[in-house]
Formats: sequence, C-alpha cells, structure tokens
Amino acid sequence: MENEHVPVLLNETLEALSVKPDGVYIDGTFGRGGHSAKILEQLGTDGRLIGIDRDAAAVACAQQRFGDDPRFQMFHKGFEALAEVAAEAGKTGKVDGILLDLGVSSPQLDEDERGFSFMRDGPLDMRMDQRESMTAADWLATASQEEIRDVLRRYGEERFAGRIATAIVTQRDEQPIVTTLQLAQLVEASVPRKEKGKHPATRTFQALRIKLNRELEQVESALQQSLEVLKPGGRLVVISFHSLEDRLVKRFMRYQSTADHLPKGLPVSSEGMHAPMRLVGKPVAPGEEEINRNPRARSSRLRVAERLAA
Repeated sequence: MENEHVPVLLNETLEALSVKPDGVYIDGTFGRGGHSAKILEQLGTDGRLIGIDRDAAAVACAQQRFGDDPRFQMFHKGFEALAEVAAEAGKTGKVDGILLDLGVSSPQLDEDERGFSFMRDGPLDMRMDQRESMTAADWLATASQEEIRDVLRRYGEERFAGRIATAIVTQRDEQPIVTTLQLAQLVEASVPRKEKGKHPATRTFQALRIKLNRELEQVESALQQSLEVLKPGGRLVVISFHSLEDRLVKRFMRYQSTADHLPKGLPVSSEGMHAPMRLVGKPVAPGEEEINRNPRARSSRLRVAERLAA
C-alpha cells in the first residue's frame, strides 16, 4: 500500500524533538524506520540514535537500513524496557529526546499472517512480539465469557460487549475461532446497530490487541521511565491513536508538569518543590492534506513534554 511506510506527523515530530546534531535520541517504536531515518538525517557524526522494537520484522528492517551506521543501535525489546536500554547504551539521564509512536504499525496491519486486521483473512494472531506464546485465538479459546466482555468494554469501549462475548463463547463451543474473518463476521452478526464509517469489528480487534500485547501497561511504564532516561531539557514526544492511549499520556504529562503533588498532612512544605516536566505546546493533530495522503493518520494526536532540572 502507498501509506505502508509513511510516518505519521513527521514534520511535527521532528520539530517537537528539536533534534541537535550531537544529541542522543531514542525511537521507542522503530516500526519501519520512517521517523528514525529523518532523525538520522539531522544528526551529525557525534549524534546517536537508539531504536527499540519488539517486532522481529522491525528489527530486521532496522539492521538492513541502518546497521552500518555507527550512530545507530537497535534493541529487540518492547519500549517498556526504556530504562534498561538506556542503561545498556550508557545513556541514562543523557537522552535529548524520546519518541513513542503508539499502536499497531501499518506493515503489521497489511500482513495477513499477523492477524491484526479484520479486513484481511489470516490467522487470529495479533502478537506484536512473536516470541510470546499466546495468540488472540488462544486467549479467546480459554477466557471466560465475563473476561471477554470486560476486555471488550475496557479496551474497546464496546457498547455491545456482552452480546459479542456471548456469541464468541457460543461459537467456540461449536467450532474454534482461529481466523480474523471468522471473528469479524461473528462480531458483525452480533452488533444490532452499526457506527457510521466504522466496521463493527473495529473495537473488538482493538480490545483484543491491547489486551494481548499489554499495551496500556507498557505505555504507563515507559512514560514513568522517561523521567529517569531524559536529561534536563530532553523532550518526550508521544503519538497516540485512540482515546485510551491519549488519556494516559495526557494525564501523565499534566501530572508531571504540576508541582503540588505532596499529600495533605505531611510535615513538608510544597514551596520550592519543582515539577519534573513542563508541557510544550498544545496537542497536535494531522492536517487535512496528511489525512488525505495517509488516512490512518486521522485519529493521531501528538503531545510533548520537556524534562526539567531536578
């Protein structure tokens, strides 16, 4: 597809990172290297870029594209290992910018065998890290009806979660649910009212993907670790694609940019206490031109915070 390797909010991301030629940067979600390539273009010989991705295909792409570049180092891990990676690279507290481009990548969606898309028939896999043993099909085969319902409500904000969970359990008693189209068709038949412009299975697939890959827990962990990894003046730049991610990012940045967190009743004054971060600008959404060029950018939001001196 034309938009397969198109990085979202590219110019806005580079501006937010404020790349310095001799700076140290971490691309926590390398994907196919669209953002990384542009960061490397702005780095000088003394600059450093560290890539992280838990998808083996992304790691292979990184080695092919930039493996010979002495300024680049790639780690086959999830971004919840942010502090560990920074320590291994000898850059704890020395990083000028962290980029997290959250969610599933376009190549993952476009590859039938990965099982992320309800528009393509393939095995119901959904593992971002294929070193993990449990697939979405495995989880649906063993989870209780109540667990399935709760996951669809929590991670998909699916109003018909109960109906869909009942249909899944009924179906699996007759025949295992092992392909993406099986699940998509089952969900479509279970939903009494359709959202305009949205496939009925959208929320279900999102919920299962988030659950299986522990996405929100990993986002929370990485955000917290950014405080340890960034140097004073370093930027945290996060691109999110749905409200659950964006809410986590917004709350974290707002909380860390406010100094008055001391619990009431403590014999300590909040005077002189400094917030560890400051907000930079307002949330950025893609323009009409980018959305027309890359429809998958439509729901993206970019938020930026800067690390302050302790």
